Amino acid sequence: MNTLKKILAGILIICFCAAVFNPAAVSAEEELELSAKAAVLIEAQTGKILYEKNATEPLPPASLTKIMTLLVAMEALKSGRVNWDTPITASQKAWEVSDYGNTSTMFLNIGQQATFREMIKGIAIVSANDACVAVAEHLYGSEAAFVQQMNRRAAELGLENTHFVNSHGLDDPDQYMSALDIARLAAYFIQTQPEAAAFQAEREFTFNGIRQFNRNPLLGSYPGADGVKTGSTPRAGYCLTATSKQQGMRLISVVLNTPGLRERGEDSEVLLNYGFRNFKLVTFYDAGETVAHATVSRGRQREVPLMARRPVAAVAPREDEDYNIEQVLLLDEALEAPVEEGQSAGTIQLIDPEGKVIDEVELLAAASVERLGFFSSILRSIGDFFSSLWDRVWGNEK
Repeated sequence: MNTLKKILAGILIICFCAAVFNPAAVSAEEELELSAKAAVLIEAQTGKILYEKNATEPLPPASLTKIMTLLVAMEALKSGRVNWDTPITASQKAWEVSDYGNTSTMFLNIGQQATFREMIKGIAIVSANDACVAVAEHLYGSEAAFVQQMNRRAAELGLENTHFVNSHGLDDPDQYMSALDIARLAAYFIQTQPEAAAFQAEREFTFNGIRQFNRNPLLGSYPGADGVKTGSTPRAGYCLTATSKQQGMRLISVVLNTPGLRERGEDSEVLLNYGFRNFKLVTFYDAGETVAHATVSRGRQREVPLMARRPVAAVAPREDEDYNIEQVLLLDEALEAPVEEGQSAGTIQLIDPEGKVIDEVELLAAASVERLGFFSSILRSIGDFFSSLWDRVWGNEK
């Protein structure tokens, strides 16, 4: 009986100077002093949770909402709905949303046009509420339709404690996100939208002759900090999603409902310091690196190299010298020619000493393999038969 996957390669035990860590053992109260109502720290590549405090509690996200706004807008760019130079016109609604007693605006006037690039930079750098509405209306005809897409993408990304009713994050009782959802969304955004993510590291933005500054307190002051988003409203308090990359490891911290500007910055630094001080990223295979070879039935080549779709990595305690990680190859049972380059051919799993799968990465064919012709297949079978017979005869004599 055929099964989808069969273990074709055994378990390889690789010893590295690192260890597998169980985040459930960390207590918010015991380890870190935070003023935030909810907080989380993850490693961006693997999604490993390094610290959590009320991480799945739905809370008002304020302008952290705009991470999803930027994602939906950038996906529209990639799909061809707009280009970087597409002119977008600010409606009266877009103008009005910037006049709600807050300063998160790029000061668009009614009927004024700005390019898609300028709008995205306004959202990413100075959290422009007016640009959010203008972009939403341009892409989907109305902000309500744009918000429907935001909620669809949240569901597709598995954000279980998230719901949007607007594109900018101003308070609404039905708009909420959890700290963990925000962290996972930020990781996805950074990995898939590097151009827009790079805007979030810019320190200032000028439009309509008005110079404004990025409110992220870690930019320029914390090593490796290059994003992501600040937010504050009366209901949400002061919030910050921060990220920093050091020694090849990117961490993402989220703090929600802190009492002030100082506290949200301090909490974020505490989380990031904790992560970089105690953990490191161990990479087993880079994206595109050959992991194994798979036998190909009736192929011109008898086997094909398999490469990792993305890096195969694990987060490990920095100071622990002894640990074992099991690598398990799960290859598709029936890999038959023709094989296309990039075709899925199985997965590789990393398993900790407790038997928990800590990473699983799809393996892809690194080359195409053409199907062997009928007569060539017969000749190969004959050759294989005599080769096997020769080995048995001479093997027995030995």
